[in-house]
Amino acid sequence: MPGYRLRLVESDIAAALSRVGAVVVDGARACGKTCTSRRFARSEARLDDPATMLLAETTPEALLTGGVPRLLDEWQHAPTLWNSVRRECDDRAEPGQFILTGSAVPADDVTRHSGMGRIARVRMRPMSLFESGHSGGEVSIGALLDGETAGALPSGAALNDVASWICAGGWPANLGASATAATRTIGDYINEAARVEVADAVGVRHQPEALLRLMRSIARNVSTEANLTALASDAGGQTPLARSTAAAYMDALERIFVVEPQPAWSVQMRSRATLRKTPKIHFVDPSLAASALRATPRRLLSDPETLGLLFESLVVRDLRVYSQVHTGSLYHYRDSVGLEAVVERDDGAWLAVEAKLSPSPKSVSAAAASLLRLRDKVSARRAQDLATLLVVTSTGAAYRRKDGVQVAPVTTLGP
Repeated sequence: MPGYRLRLVESDIAAALSRVGAVVVDGARACGKTCTSRRFARSEARLDDPATMLLAETTPEALLTGGVPRLLDEWQHAPTLWNSVRRECDDRAEPGQFILTGSAVPADDVTRHSGMGRIARVRMRPMSLFESGHSGGEVSIGALLDGETAGALPSGAALNDVASWICAGGWPANLGASATAATRTIGDYINEAARVEVADAVGVRHQPEALLRLMRSIARNVSTEANLTALASDAGGQTPLARSTAAAYMDALERIFVVEPQPAWSVQMRSRATLRKTPKIHFVDPSLAASALRATPRRLLSDPETLGLLFESLVVRDLRVYSQVHTGSLYHYRDSVGLEAVVERDDGAWLAVEAKLSPSPKSVSAAAASLLRLRDKVSARRAQDLATLLVVTSTGAAYRRKDGVQVAPVTTLGP
């Protein structure tokens, strides 16, 4: 496929196709689901086509006929296909029959009949810096979870490069695009999400301008634990959002994969510090927050505080992509005296992460001290599962400090 860049999620799709009848590949629109799924499919039906939709409504079984795996692209437009796919998987009793891609989660009653044993789900996100070619991947998250160390010379990337990557995002369509074109594309994306996609995909009645105000509020509070009441109040406008309205809009944004909260980490502590369990807020890609704030690389460089928050969101996006390869999940940990991110693998191995925009010794030492405090707070049982402590910076070299803390710029991270 000309111009295609390999995606890390391909291994998850291949593994799922080998064990179950159908695979649902879901994620934000334009993150590359269709192109990646086509690498596995031998035939396809596109459900965003009116003629195909008519067939889905009248003769759904006809859409399931073709070379396998058969791709049903944007299947949520014809959600009744769910049960048809389930039955067909039962009848054929062979793995690798269907790939369903979706940019929205249909209403719960659509998939109330479980696909357990027949249908697997794979989440796809925008490209990480490793996938887009902006990270060399010398520091492997998988290797760190196995307790290994890593080192790398500076890549040559500068802070203005990081600001540009934040604004362009991990969207395949923006690879090689000018900064102006990328910014306009993402602006169009946000407007479409607010004006059309929420209603079309999940059926939520809304006021587009109010939803846009909420998205700007989320952007102002990205990488924080702002609650719905605070977001609704911050959204402002002539008619302030009610908390219930903000909750409905937030749910809709999550269901179209525009917003992806970072849940709190469950851990046994031996400290008396008060644990906080509110999820942190992130867009699925930091470019959405930058666009909502009308930020450009130049404006971000003149506002280090905002750049720092969006840099953390960039690190969260990439850690989610890398950890997924190793059956890992990303959480945040916060008590009354500190805040860290945590990557935890299914077998219990975990690493704690602090994102710091500056690679200066002072900044890195402060982050390392915070991570070491976290290490000393957890119970003995969880401490045994700790793989490493990691400070992620924007630029500089990758190295292991004398206190055992690993330091790595985001441009060296990989799976």
